[in-house]
Amino acid sequence: MIRRRRHFIEVDAGVEMATMDVSRVLDVGNCDPDHGMIRGMLERNFRVAIDRVMFVDEAIEKMRSNQYDLVLFNRLIFEDGSEGIDLLHRAKSDPAVKRAPMMMISNFEKAQAKSVAAGGVMGFGKAVVDSPGTVALLSQYLLRKA
Repeated sequence: MIRRRRHFIEVDAGVEMATMDVSRVLDVGNCDPDHGMIRGMLERNFRVAIDRVMFVDEAIEKMRSNQYDLVLFNRLIFEDGSEGIDLLHRAKSDPAVKRAPMMMISNFEKAQAKSVAAGGVMGFGKAVVDSPGTVALLSQYLLRKA
């Protein structure tokens, strides 16, 4: 189910000028090139506001203070090499975390199955970021552009 959020658009002067419905996404643990590729795909296809963090602890803090429509996490956290699924386990066991679908980014079928078994939603791999199937999958959670 897609939740609609009001998000303020800021102009250069810093004045809040308008609001629009957007989906909020948290991207966790992707290197700069991969984040850019994922962000580009999201912004081309969806009305999104994207937050980015590099570590599981940062993600937990963001998820405690913000309501996201989707959390995307890397199979391996780029900055420290830790397992991305640790975020899923911690978020599911932390009552202060606001609930959101959590989706692993991995090309590996076994990793995707492990994520789903732990309570995540089926994700996608970086090899198919721009595919119609990935856009269709994300459309279950995010507002499409007209």
